[in-house]
Amino acid sequence: MIDYWNANWPTMVIDVQQHALMVLASLGIALVIATVIIVLLMQQKNWLNGLTYFFSLLYSVPSFAFFALLLPISGLGMRTAIIVLTTYCEYVLLRTFITGIQEIDPTLIEVAKGMGMTKRQVFFKVQLPLATPAIFSGLQVALASTMGIATIAATINAGGLGQLLFEGLQSQQVVPILWGTILTVVLTLACAGILRLVEWLLVHRWQAVVNR
Repeated sequence: MIDYWNANWPTMVIDVQQHALMVLASLGIALVIATVIIVLLMQQKNWLNGLTYFFSLLYSVPSFAFFALLLPISGLGMRTAIIVLTTYCEYVLLRTFITGIQEIDPTLIEVAKGMGMTKRQVFFKVQLPLATPAIFSGLQVALASTMGIATIAATINAGGLGQLLFEGLQSQQVVPILWGTILTVVLTLACAGILRLVEWLLVHRWQAVVNR
């Protein structure tokens, strides 16, 4: 394995960068979309349930099929991969966001309204901070699942660590498969650690604001 790394490390580093770009871009776009949907449709439960059901249907579509369906529209490459990965992330994020907000004690919301807060202020100052653990739990799940699905994107020339896996399969060599697997796990753990750090910083910041 060391010999393979010494001979191919520049390409492998590029694969890691491409994989991280695909996953993080998809997760970021899905996060923005989910936040906008929740803010705009928070009071429209039927619409929220309908959108969640719609994205659950898309989530059930096999990744190979989803890539193939989008190829005539967006073509080969990373753009198609990001569209598919964002769609998969969206279902996980919407479901966890909605669950996290719905589990908040209604008494706290009534108290906030009694203090004269608008619906938007209640969302950003009460519901969003209290739903933070559920939101980041959803981000962790979306991150882990997207890291795995992103390896399939190598089949549409989107790059990433899937190239190592398919290289090993095509050449019937174990070493590229092992490196692809190890680097995917390491990248997932690194990104998950960053998410945990961001969650910790946000929670402590909000606690500091509340305690003032």
